[in-house]
Amino acid sequence: MPHFHHLLPLPIRAVDHRICRLSFSPATSSSLDNRLIPPFFASHTIHTDMLFIHFTLSSISVSSEFFGHQSARFRAFSAVISPNFVKVQCSIHHFQVLHEWLSNSMPLKPLKPSISIAQFTQIHAKLLTNPKPHIFNPLLGSLVNSISPENGLFLYNQMLHYPSSHNHFTFTYALKACCFLHQTQKGLEIHAHLIKSGHLSDIFIQNSLLHFYILNGDVSSASLIFDSIPNPDVVSWTSIISGLSKLGFEKEALGKFLSMNVRPNSTTLVTALSACSSLRCLKLGKAIHGLRLRTLNEENVSLENALLDFYVRCAYLRSAENLFEKMHKRDVVSWTTMIGGYAQSGLCEEAVRVFQNMVHVGEAIPNEATLVNVLSACSSISALHLGQWVHSYINSRHDVIIDGNVGNALINMYVKCGNMEMAILIFNAIEHKDIISWSTVISGLAMNGLGKQAFVLFSLMLVHGISPDDITFLGLLSACSHGGLINQGMMVFEAMKDVYNISPQIRHYACMVDMYGKAGLLDEAEAFIKEMPMEAEGPVWGALLHACQIHGNEKKYEKVRECLLGSKGVTVGAFALLSNTYASCDRWNDANDVRVAMRSRGLKKMAGCSWIELVNPSNPVS
Repeated sequence: MPHFHHLLPLPIRAVDHRICRLSFSPATSSSLDNRLIPPFFASHTIHTDMLFIHFTLSSISVSSEFFGHQSARFRAFSAVISPNFVKVQCSIHHFQVLHEWLSNSMPLKPLKPSISIAQFTQIHAKLLTNPKPHIFNPLLGSLVNSISPENGLFLYNQMLHYPSSHNHFTFTYALKACCFLHQTQKGLEIHAHLIKSGHLSDIFIQNSLLHFYILNGDVSSASLIFDSIPNPDVVSWTSIISGLSKLGFEKEALGKFLSMNVRPNSTTLVTALSACSSLRCLKLGKAIHGLRLRTLNEENVSLENALLDFYVRCAYLRSAENLFEKMHKRDVVSWTTMIGGYAQSGLCEEAVRVFQNMVHVGEAIPNEATLVNVLSACSSISALHLGQWVHSYINSRHDVIIDGNVGNALINMYVKCGNMEMAILIFNAIEHKDIISWSTVISGLAMNGLGKQAFVLFSLMLVHGISPDDITFLGLLSACSHGGLINQGMMVFEAMKDVYNISPQIRHYACMVDMYGKAGLLDEAEAFIKEMPMEAEGPVWGALLHACQIHGNEKKYEKVRECLLGSKGVTVGAFALLSNTYASCDRWNDANDVRVAMRSRGLKKMAGCSWIELVNPSNPVS
């Protein structure tokens, strides 16, 4: 059967060759085919499912006894889930509808049909004589869930001409298609038709409309629909809470949650916890945790992960740890949440330890997000040896491609660890270089004093058609500052504004001031600050203060000091620099005044520490 054999995966082609020769011979009678079916179906092999598909495609006569074999049909449908069998799926669906043995009880969700216009015309012609919802709706639902949901809307429009062909489920499928296709206007037309036809009182339709307006970001219409439902069910409540939370109305979402008059399910609690996480609402989040323990006894990984994320984002790592240890089943999201939580809280060694434990236990396989988080942790503490171990693990995974986010995370790790040679090697190896890839290497070259090479790479980036962003220009300005490239720095700053229409931010101005200051051009730096279109903040004055200290300009130092103390956004580092400068001159009273001012702003200098990476931790450090 040459027309079908090319659709089979290679292993099936090789193993099933003899079965194909026997079963698909033109001389094979229908009775022989039917006799072959029971033993094949009993074996539950893919060969049987392929055999059934062949009967469907070649229109071999098969007895009604075979059609009635529901388990046979189920396995045949399951066999065509793969995208490789799209053509097979179309023909099966076409065959099903024409023989009217497609019912609401059939396994429709796995089906991914894409029916041509010619097939659609034929199906439509066959169904004109028997327009029943139980024939149309399953086909409509499958088309909506297919790779071409627009075919579903086409069928829906035809169904509207035959009142006996549709019911309330028809409209829920049509609204779902509008959501997939982002056809807001069509959704509004369906809403108007529902009002006119009197179907709007159905709870399924109301929930579908609610979902439609939420996905379109129309909070006002979604709220009106929800308020019009006399007795909202748990689906209604969950939809409105989830929608409000995702659209940035977390307070309103929690208000809806607290006013629920039906018992929330696990999905409701997940959406409420998401809002609590965004608002750092610790009290309500803990109450939801208590509610989960009292009312939901079954294991629910999604809910446990939502609780983990809540505690991590609220910086309650101890509670997150306790929950993580008590979880009977932990998936990749659970592990990734803990690794990311430790990394974001500055406990980077602990993040790496959890990752190593994850790999050792084998409970879940690290995904892209896991790898990016653990590489970020290695970058933060410049742990080259640990980063290389993670890199080695990635290379051992044949299903992980060093590209995209993983590739960028590896580049950033090697940049932060000072290994520019390896960073450039990975940069050259990744296939799809985005703006993050280019900007990371440019910034790395600048940090390591390779300013001219940074500009060469920037020129190459432009040749490749990549437009720079604000991070790219920050790296270039940093290269100019470290390399004393004053003229190039001025040109870059002007090009950023005039050529690329990127508005400089405080950190760009601070970088320019730092560039002028390191070159000893203190007056030019001060004049540059006065010309800023915004009020100079702590980083800007801090850069000039540092320059005054380097060049011993005490008069200007005192002037900048007053500006620094009166500005906002002053970091602990700026206060420490000022205090240490006074201390070095034996001006202890002034140094103490600076520390008092720092504490009055709620700032606290952390105890100093140095990271020493040990390849062999058993060796003591003296």
